[in-house]
Amino acid sequence: MIRKLPLIPTILVAGAIAVMIALGFWQLQRKTEKDALVAAYAAAADKAPIGWPSMPLKEPLPLFRYATGNCLAVTAFRTAAGQNRRGEPGYLVIADCRTGAEGPGMAVELGWSKNPNAGREFKGGLVSGLIAPDRVSRMRIVAASPGPGLEASALPSPETIPNNHLSYAIQWFLFAGIAGIIYALALRQRWRKEAGNG
Repeated sequence: MIRKLPLIPTILVAGAIAVMIALGFWQLQRKTEKDALVAAYAAAADKAPIGWPSMPLKEPLPLFRYATGNCLAVTAFRTAAGQNRRGEPGYLVIADCRTGAEGPGMAVELGWSKNPNAGREFKGGLVSGLIAPDRVSRMRIVAASPGPGLEASALPSPETIPNNHLSYAIQWFLFAGIAGIIYALALRQRWRKEAGNG
């Protein structure tokens, strides 16, 4: 006995499964790209130091390179959650700086403290350190020498960049498999009912 598949539900489920599988492969591609990016960032530590960029940059940013910049004046202080070099949790004290009449400015991670109001004595000057990602200004210098009243914060590392794309890909493939199994079980139940009524 030939069992007919319901046309529209089958098309919808097949389309959804195809989209989920495509998203899984897309996540695998993103994983490969992220792996290459992390490897490039890891290699950046061996490159020559640079000056802080005077113009806004396009991707890729020069993250994890050693750089020196001149903070002409602090325009604001802010904090972020972070660790010191011993791995203790606390606050990272960040100064947003003016670097000239034009240009992108500069964010400087002055150091670490248990007190979110520490380090506000910093007035500016030359700062050297590693360039790290920053959620507000895209990148910041993590000062090699901590500012007044602060401890050195943990050194930035490319290893801290999240790369969850493999787990996302597995999730999409699992969703596609589960959708296929559920639809197959629904068809089986429908065909049983049809056979019982026949």
